[in-house]
Amino acid sequence: MTLQGSIGAVRHADLILRPDASRVLFRPFRQDSLRELKIVARVLSLSEEETKNRLAEVFSDFEDRHQQARAFFLEQFEVSRSHLLTDEPLSDERQLLIGAYFTQEYSLESAALFNPSLVPHWDQSGVSANSLRFIVSLRAIGEGHLSSITFRSGTVDAEGNIEVERPTRFVTASTIIPTAAYEALFEKKLQEIGSYTDLSKAILATLKDHFSIDALESAVDSVSRRMAIHSDNYPELRAILLLARSNYSVGFSPDLLLSARVIFPQSPNEIAGMEDARFVLFHEEDGTAVYYATTYTAFDGRVVIPQLLETTDFLNFTMSTLNGPGIANKGIALFPRKINGNYLMLGRQDNENIYLMFSDALHFWDKSQLLLRPTSPWEFVQMGNCGSPIETDAGWLVLSHGVGPARKY
Repeated sequence: MTLQGSIGAVRHADLILRPDASRVLFRPFRQDSLRELKIVARVLSLSEEETKNRLAEVFSDFEDRHQQARAFFLEQFEVSRSHLLTDEPLSDERQLLIGAYFTQEYSLESAALFNPSLVPHWDQSGVSANSLRFIVSLRAIGEGHLSSITFRSGTVDAEGNIEVERPTRFVTASTIIPTAAYEALFEKKLQEIGSYTDLSKAILATLKDHFSIDALESAVDSVSRRMAIHSDNYPELRAILLLARSNYSVGFSPDLLLSARVIFPQSPNEIAGMEDARFVLFHEEDGTAVYYATTYTAFDGRVVIPQLLETTDFLNFTMSTLNGPGIANKGIALFPRKINGNYLMLGRQDNENIYLMFSDALHFWDKSQLLLRPTSPWEFVQMGNCGSPIETDAGWLVLSHGVGPARKY
């Protein structure tokens, strides 16, 4: 661990945050169209009595682990409604059973819980003097090594005593809402990921300067039809859609406790996980404050897209892509305020050293300078930073870690 600046005595706390495999959530269980059609047909072949009995078994097995099982089953039924061959009304029980067949239960912490990131809570009411309520974000890994972002809250007093609230038994995944419009940075990002080809240029040429995801999908479909090609066979077409779907928003109901909220990979670009969110409470020059997480890494198995997460209340979150040659690797962390008019971030562009990046635009990074190089034996393979820098009276505190023979992840 490398420290720059000076701090007082540091001691280890006895607190351990352990994963809990019993915390589960519902995910859609989708198949190819023909297989889904067969599943629906099989459920429709059951008698009403058989349908009620099977549904009673489902609720007996799952309802005590989920707060909104009925609502989720009905959502999945609506997605599957196109497989119905007639408009004949179905009983509530049959709709719920069809939806249950397209629902998967997922244990989000069954493999690991790690990579904590801590920020002050936005609500300090009721906290005793010289104490602080905080929020911890964590990377949860479940079945299939799929990463999501989960939260805990707690308090720390003046003596450094830490208490973390027990997480809720129930968890709820967020639902994505595509961002309304895209603009010029979209073209620059396509250039960075190597997908700005004649084909993608032809598509963008049909769009306005600001365009919606629906307009983009229509343009891709129109150009594909005109050229008699399929988007799945052309990486640049696939990348242009993935990039657009990387910009979206999610929200939670205000009645959900913080530890019940899970930001789960739901968009196509994140099917291989959301990794390494580093939260920071950023203070704008006008005095307002916003929480940023830089950067969680959206990964679909082929295309890596660094993301910026933004929220003011941990109820509504906006995800957007980061741009520029400085965004070339993981381990990116934002300073909590501007310095000399610039945003500053730590990064690891060359997969070895830690760099200091600076920019006058939050979403575009192209300037950097070397800050730290591997020095100790446990850093010889590569360096990384542990989180966002902390401002102290003596200067900035930067915590880093390394990988080498003497120390491995």
